[in-house]
Amino acid sequence: MQNVKRLYFIDAVRAFAILMMLQGHFIDSLLNPIYKDKTYLAYNVWSYFRGITAPMFFTISGLVFTYLLLRAYRKNNDGIRLKKGVFRGLLLILTGYLLRVNFLGWFSGNFNTRFLVVDVLQCIGLSLLILVGLHMLLRRNSYLFSIVLFGIGFMCFLCEPLYRNLSLSDPVPLIIANYLSKTNGSVFTIIPWFGYSAFGAFTATIFFRHVHRDRFRVYTISAFFVIGYFLSFHSSWLFIEISNITGIKLFYQSANYNYLFSRFGNVLVLFAIFYSLENFLKLSFITKIGQKTLLIYVFHFILLYGSFTGFGLKNYLNKSLEPHEAVVGAIFFIIFVCLISYYYVRTNAYVYSKLKVFMNKIKSKS
Repeated sequence: MQNVKRLYFIDAVRAFAILMMLQGHFIDSLLNPIYKDKTYLAYNVWSYFRGITAPMFFTISGLVFTYLLLRAYRKNNDGIRLKKGVFRGLLLILTGYLLRVNFLGWFSGNFNTRFLVVDVLQCIGLSLLILVGLHMLLRRNSYLFSIVLFGIGFMCFLCEPLYRNLSLSDPVPLIIANYLSKTNGSVFTIIPWFGYSAFGAFTATIFFRHVHRDRFRVYTISAFFVIGYFLSFHSSWLFIEISNITGIKLFYQSANYNYLFSRFGNVLVLFAIFYSLENFLKLSFITKIGQKTLLIYVFHFILLYGSFTGFGLKNYLNKSLEPHEAVVGAIFFIIFVCLISYYYVRTNAYVYSKLKVFMNKIKSKS
């Protein structure tokens, strides 16, 4: 098998996702609600593209992590990669909780459980831990691994109507309930969002087996476009037809609120676009941004939402901007964060390696 060092198009997709997240969070937090009207074409276009951001992040995380894990296993060296996966998963979970903490509020005696709500970092972190477990169970049979990943992703999406309004209370601890229910304010829950990571991991198994083959890029780009288009615009029709034929109401229920499969179709189309442009994107500015997503996320959260101190842009401009002010502000916000990240922020891999060295030093002293 050819040794492919890096899938550069994934860094470009990461960069696109992080930029969409920056402008999406900025506008959503600061735009006056009277302009959030679905009768406005501009708002609908913005809202649509904002909705692609999270599916891209979850899919990419599963794809990249599993691809690297499979490469390591082929070299009989997946033990190190598994340890890295556990460490990164736990780090993302811890970071997600810390970003919700208002230390100044705590020092003044103002405690609440708001910091226990689950956001994207916790769900991605837990997704990595689940993928570690699945790999350890199924690594001896890569095809079974692929089938299980696809099955989990499909069932997470299809069964969403069954747990859409899930509400958990005592005796389920709040810290666990927040991963399964949005009742207490969680932004994301592990289901259905792990479905995207599972589909990303499934895609990684295909890349791992076939990326060295002739014309793989052409076939893959074509498949991404075709499957992505079908999922985006025709998956609801398919599920209704299946429901009519089989009498299984779950397919009909899923078709009537089909944001999961359609968004995954959007992700595949974007994969196709960026994969087709990969040769133009290698080592470019955008791919370098894509290698620094973790610290960009942390930095933007502190600046916009006031993590740790409680003072951020949202405290002073909360839902007060006119559309033109929000757009111009989002542009400057993106430029500022990107410049800081390009010249001063280290890559995700660098951060992980330094944190691991720090943790090893602590262990050696204890």
